[in-house]
Amino acid sequence: MQAEKHVMTMLVDNEPGVVSRVAGLFSGKGFNIESICASPTHDPRVSRITIATQANAPVIEQIEKQLRKLVNVIKLRGLNGPRCVRRELALACIQIKPEQRAEVLRLVKLFNGKIADAGLTHLIVEVSGEQEEVQTALNLLEHYGIKKLTRTGPIGLIREPK
Repeated sequence: MQAEKHVMTMLVDNEPGVVSRVAGLFSGKGFNIESICASPTHDPRVSRITIATQANAPVIEQIEKQLRKLVNVIKLRGLNGPRCVRRELALACIQIKPEQRAEVLRLVKLFNGKIADAGLTHLIVEVSGEQEEVQTALNLLEHYGIKKLTRTGPIGLIREPK
């Protein structure tokens, strides 16, 4: 069976050590985490952790069973399929020459990005959207020279019923 990218989201108790226990479960079982994002929700007692990993279906099922056994995990759901809204954020520091500035600004605008910071020889560009859109923008910006890059990995929510 081929490994596929799988994104899962979980609500957990907002307590010290919970993220460490979740990540420890992955490392203890030899599973790789491609990205992990943890943040409080609207309820200060609850946090949301979103994890992206690559594995085949039986391994994903095993991971999910193990996660559900953790005391602090309240709810676990897969973030895959049409009912899910997924986004990623990337910040890239681009080295530019003055004559390239307008060209880079047009490219950023094309992807609904923003300039988060600007200097004489650099721009820090913010791009968000579906993972493929972000990757396409970064591929095009690579031409100018990406000096630094950071990405959130996927985050998301499941759509509410209509």
